[in-house]
Amino acid sequence: MAIITKEDALLYHESGRPGKIEVKPTKPYRTQTDLSLAYSPGVAFPCQEIQANPEDVYKYTDKGNLVAVISNGTAVLGLGDIGAMAGKPVMEGKGLLFKIYGGIDVFDIEVNEKDPVKFCEAVEKIAPTFGGINLEDIKAPECFYIEERLKRTLDIPVMHDDQHGTAIISAAGLVNALEVNGKDISKVRIVVNGAGAAAISCTKLYVAMGASIGNIVMLDSKGVITSDREDLNEQKKMFATERRDVHTLAEAIKDADVFVGLSKGNVLTQEMVRSMAKDPIVFALANPVPEISYEDAMASRPDVLMATGRSDYPNQINNVIGFPYIFRGALDVSATEINEDMKLAAAKAIASLAKQPVPEVVHAVYHMDKFSFGKDYFIPKPVDPRLITEVASAVAKAAMDSGVARKPISDWAAYRNRLRTLLGHESKLTQRLIELARKTPRRVVFAEGTHPTMLKAAIQAKNEGICHPIVLGNDERIEKLAKELGLSLEGVEVVNLRHDKEAERRSRYAQILTQKRQRQGYTVNEAEDKMNERNYFGMMMVETGEADAFITGLYTKYSNTIKVAKEVVGVRPEYKVFGAMHILNTKKGPLFLADTLINRHPDRDALIDIARLSMNSARLFLDDEPVAAMVSYSNFGTDEGGSPAQVHSAVSYLHEHYPELTIDGEMQVNFAINREMRDTKFPFSKLYGKDVNTLIFPNLSSANISYKLIQTLNPDEEIIGPIQMGLRKPIHFTDFESSVHDVVTLTAIAVLDAVVCTKNAPEE
Repeated sequence: MAIITKEDALLYHESGRPGKIEVKPTKPYRTQTDLSLAYSPGVAFPCQEIQANPEDVYKYTDKGNLVAVISNGTAVLGLGDIGAMAGKPVMEGKGLLFKIYGGIDVFDIEVNEKDPVKFCEAVEKIAPTFGGINLEDIKAPECFYIEERLKRTLDIPVMHDDQHGTAIISAAGLVNALEVNGKDISKVRIVVNGAGAAAISCTKLYVAMGASIGNIVMLDSKGVITSDREDLNEQKKMFATERRDVHTLAEAIKDADVFVGLSKGNVLTQEMVRSMAKDPIVFALANPVPEISYEDAMASRPDVLMATGRSDYPNQINNVIGFPYIFRGALDVSATEINEDMKLAAAKAIASLAKQPVPEVVHAVYHMDKFSFGKDYFIPKPVDPRLITEVASAVAKAAMDSGVARKPISDWAAYRNRLRTLLGHESKLTQRLIELARKTPRRVVFAEGTHPTMLKAAIQAKNEGICHPIVLGNDERIEKLAKELGLSLEGVEVVNLRHDKEAERRSRYAQILTQKRQRQGYTVNEAEDKMNERNYFGMMMVETGEADAFITGLYTKYSNTIKVAKEVVGVRPEYKVFGAMHILNTKKGPLFLADTLINRHPDRDALIDIARLSMNSARLFLDDEPVAAMVSYSNFGTDEGGSPAQVHSAVSYLHEHYPELTIDGEMQVNFAINREMRDTKFPFSKLYGKDVNTLIFPNLSSANISYKLIQTLNPDEEIIGPIQMGLRKPIHFTDFESSVHDVVTLTAIAVLDAVVCTKNAPEE
């Protein structure tokens, strides 16, 4: 974990545009018509609709996706009562987390009012603006009154995250930790050190999850909370123990099964931990200094199971695992509140998620090959992309089941798909490709079976029902790797092409390749040597019909793969060249870029083939016909030499011989993308009135540089590819930077390519 200095933190908040959040328009605003629709006179119409039917506010405004993060600054982090204005950086940070994890818009509201009644009155007056209210950093006991009153007086979800966020995450962690240790929540003895808002809420939820209130001892700054104390507020009285034999933390923790610290740093000693029951669970959640350090706790005894509030140790109890998704689910059904059923549903969903196989993206972020449910992993990581689907769906369903949802969800599959696309974890295009591939799974060969990314992708593709994987490589190494990664090879065919039992197939493939390439100087001996190489062997599996598609590229250079593909499967007879495209997923839809990989300096005939291939391939991914622009640095013949002349000539040929294609050029890329500007300047274009979705570049340099520039400047935008176009069989290349997600997506494309190839194959 990086050490954060004061200077770094101040520079982060000050540099560029001060602060961490901004407001962006979601509708067009460039023309007079746009502005007239956005404001006067057009805005009057939705106002009238909302006046007639108040529920239409969710239809015509952002209320249904807008949360207020509200604080008076009386209990900011570990800083205490620093005031409303000083707490604003925290509230902005909370807004940032809402947006990046839940896709929820936030206005942070700092209220300079400590009187809880007046504070509530201020919130109640501004509540019509919002779909939900997240109370933040308000000290106890005022926070209890404030939340209870606002939940009673408002008809939108209200949650004090300092109470319930920690409670939900720690409750999920506790039930999982107890499962790891084989203990029953109804029987364990629990010590809670701290009696503030978070501690009270956590303990309430533990009881709701099955803990016995008689087995709980809570401590505040004065010691054990016993029923004979006269200084207790109503919240503390709920957890006052009848025991008279314990007064201090050291006495309370003896023989306890669970310690939950929501207090201050360094109050739990190693001796206290050693006095706990067998297989103790220690949740030291004070931040940034826990009640006992991770190192001291683990050194105290070997059977400790530990969680903290810090990201640099295993099992972080982090509120961000909960609040964005709890509000997401509540907002999506227009819930009137966040009730106990919804909190329990969130806790159970989080607990359940930790027991499922962990996505590759989580391993990549934490530089770990394997997370699996157990002592060092019983809480999902904050970057787990499944949290939004699992937790939000559980909360939304609980809202419906408990009768507080005003807009029920009927199609849960569609809802979960929408959640996946909301934050860019999956695009609609990716979902569509995978769903289509599931309908017609094919036999796909994965060349580099000993590469962790390739093996994970092959198994994930099989688990998603996309394909029947055939993995090439040393079987012993693959089995060892699978075991190290915690992967099951069930249903995966492993082929060690150098094994003696593959000798007949190597020989047969060599004979076929020799017959095919003998006029290019191939000999049987040379071909037999080639069959010891995975790319040759795997592509021959596809060529002979013993497999349907082939994926390679994590180890192999493009140039070598391209050479092998030309030799083994060859280019489709109606084309002279083959190419590759990348798909950029934009807010307007997919944008296809070609040729990004194969042809360095295409001549006119090659450009014609690339254009035809690109438009033909784009049809696989589009509901409408592709609209293509052949781009250059000039427009429609203004430069009569060099690459513009070749592009110009290629367009002329396409217009004459393929008039059904919607393609034009040569044109500069800004005119290609900006329809309004293009239609004004070049109304004669065949693209008039149409949005371009396919760009054909004049050479490999411009195409490759363009897609990599876009990828670098927009790391959150999904880019799919490279996608092979024009080979006789489905041979597809990835690259060494590809993730498991990238390879799985390419597998879906390879499967669909195989389906198309089968349909288009000539009858024998």
